[in-house]
Amino acid sequence: MQRLVAGAHAFRAQYFAKKRDLFRSLERGQRPDALFITCSDARVVPHLITGSEPGDLFIVRNVANIVPHPTLPGGTAAALEYAVEVLGVPNIVVCGHTDCGGVRAILEPPSMDRLPLVRRWLSQAERVREIVRERYAHLEGDERISAAVEENVLVQLENLRAFPFISERLDRGELRIAGWVYRIASGQVFTYDPTHEQFLEMTADSVPPPPAAPGPP
Repeated sequence: MQRLVAGAHAFRAQYFAKKRDLFRSLERGQRPDALFITCSDARVVPHLITGSEPGDLFIVRNVANIVPHPTLPGGTAAALEYAVEVLGVPNIVVCGHTDCGGVRAILEPPSMDRLPLVRRWLSQAERVREIVRERYAHLEGDERISAAVEENVLVQLENLRAFPFISERLDRGELRIAGWVYRIASGQVFTYDPTHEQFLEMTADSVPPPPAAPGPP
């Protein structure tokens, strides 16, 4: 705790002091560029990974970056609705990461025998285990986990489309969604390319054009 307190004082004296005007403007409201859905893992720091400032990202974190079914109420679904319906975010990113304990637990259900709440939460991603069993039976160890991490991101992108307020905006070109995987050891970010149907390392050319502006009424 002492370390956290010292960090709070350092933030106020250093970073905040340099960005005082930014924080004053943020007190009047937020206009984030993206909804960023990622894992609760302490090694994943969205603002560092994306080089973002306060106010740029509306962040949702949970175990294994799950997007729940629209019929399942909860904090994640509420945050999705608020980000899209109220804040009007133009982008949604689902970001998984290497060595994800949540994804490992999805593949190894006995590891959750003493974690009933985790088991219940991750039961929403049982499809990932089925996909890995069907398509990646030849993989073992870290390679199998990495494949599962990627497939989990893709499953969560599909779950996003199940929300009517998201699918409608996608159809109108008012919203775009992306699937990322962050590699902790290398700092690389890979984004899903639907043309190649695989995750490719992100480059400056990986950024798609902004959503099309609505046409005249």
